[in-house]
Amino acid sequence: MSADLVIRGGTVLDGGGDEPFVADVAITGGKITAIGHAPCGRSEIDATGLYVSPGFIDIHSHSDYTLLVDPRAVSAIHQGVTLEVIGNCGFGCAPVSPTAAESIYGYNGSVPLAWQSLGGYFERLEAARPAVNVISLVPNGQLRRAVVGVADRPADAEELSQMKSLLAQNLDEGGWGYSTGLEYPAESGAPDEEIAELCTIAARKRRLYATHVRRRDAGAISAIDEAIRVAEKAGAQLQISHLLPRKTDEGEDQRALELIDGAQRRGLAVAFDMHTRQHGMTFLDTLLPPWAHADRGRHLASPESRRRMREYQSIVAGGGWDRVVLLEHPAFPQYSHRSLGEIAREEGRDAYDIAFDILQRDVADATRAIVLIKAYTPDQQALVFSHPLCMPASDATTLAPDGPLAREVFHGAYTWASWYFHFMVRERRLLSAAKAVQRMTELPARTLGLKTRGRIKEGYWADIAVFDGAEFKPVGTTLEPNRLARGMRHVLVNGVPTLRDGTLTGVRAGQVIRQSC
Repeated sequence: MSADLVIRGGTVLDGGGDEPFVADVAITGGKITAIGHAPCGRSEIDATGLYVSPGFIDIHSHSDYTLLVDPRAVSAIHQGVTLEVIGNCGFGCAPVSPTAAESIYGYNGSVPLAWQSLGGYFERLEAARPAVNVISLVPNGQLRRAVVGVADRPADAEELSQMKSLLAQNLDEGGWGYSTGLEYPAESGAPDEEIAELCTIAARKRRLYATHVRRRDAGAISAIDEAIRVAEKAGAQLQISHLLPRKTDEGEDQRALELIDGAQRRGLAVAFDMHTRQHGMTFLDTLLPPWAHADRGRHLASPESRRRMREYQSIVAGGGWDRVVLLEHPAFPQYSHRSLGEIAREEGRDAYDIAFDILQRDVADATRAIVLIKAYTPDQQALVFSHPLCMPASDATTLAPDGPLAREVFHGAYTWASWYFHFMVRERRLLSAAKAVQRMTELPARTLGLKTRGRIKEGYWADIAVFDGAEFKPVGTTLEPNRLARGMRHVLVNGVPTLRDGTLTGVRAGQVIRQSC
């Protein structure tokens, strides 16, 4: 009996990390039906000389909104990505509150937030027909905005009860887990006792807890330790987001890994992800303390408020202004791609005032000004990516070089998977091709509890990437990030060719994967 599609004669990296082997892969009804020598298929792909692997899983994405604006996910598909995990860092598209847009990366208003909870968001996403499969966590930033608002204090008993109920509802509507972004103003007032209470809800439902920890500059090690304590107390499976501290003293990066190893030895189900940029990326608006957000226009215009706001220990200024680089900004083109420290010295002004001026100009759009925060070296990246529990991730939104997102920038979107493979396999030679693929496929699938994805295996969904291992590399750079990666030839999502011979087919077959109760 013929198959719907046969990928013929490729070198299979099955996702398990084992030695590659040459085989045909037959696909029928969206699933892999045979591996070995397959009979003729109604359609065939010649993969001679190419790697055939499971599609890559982006364990830490922020594409919640951009997949609604442009569901083609071009930047991801051209890197072999077939599944994205959204709702990370406490950011996401549900539940919706009056200030929800401030915790959504890529929000531009073109798609109204016309839903209330995750179930409604899923329906809207399914109507958009995304090119990639999507799993979502429930973001704590949106829970707090909906119940507490942006407040630098713990939730009271009634508020915590409401947040627990809201979390349970969104998990029951298909959320795959619970995420926090404790470094951000909407969540910085939440103590670990509050997070543990919410984590317990996720743990009872056997859902993942993913956390962007409370401090990632000075004090990062204690923040990682806090995340582990919270997960152990709640009995929750833990995923630490972008583990490596942004400002590391000697040995601090190694200490972070030792904390992970120690927790695993004690029996905690733990893993972590790391983006592939040498810098962090966030909204400049996170410079403001929680008390200033509700009336930011008045506070930004007040000299006394500016004085008080300087005292806030923010994610932006924690490591010094020379590390903080402003991306393109139409109102301040002279500042684009320059550090605020450099600008301050040139103008003889305080960097805080320059940042406050930018935010005052953007008072109606808190997500307009985005900054890079220089953080890591290639040696640090090599260390953390060599750890067997580390999964690479984009920490970005899906984009496209044409269409409604053509002018948008999010570093990592076009480069993360291609950079990781090229850096670890070709440049540093720290992992075999099979092991590098395993970190992007089977490991995240196992972390998520996905039973039939992440492997080239009979009965599994045919999420497949076919690529030239020697040519698979990024083309985008820090100053010109919006360039498609090179070397990806074919991508199948649920057995449907989405990229064929390096060209989008126009067919989008992604699914919203809900966690069942």
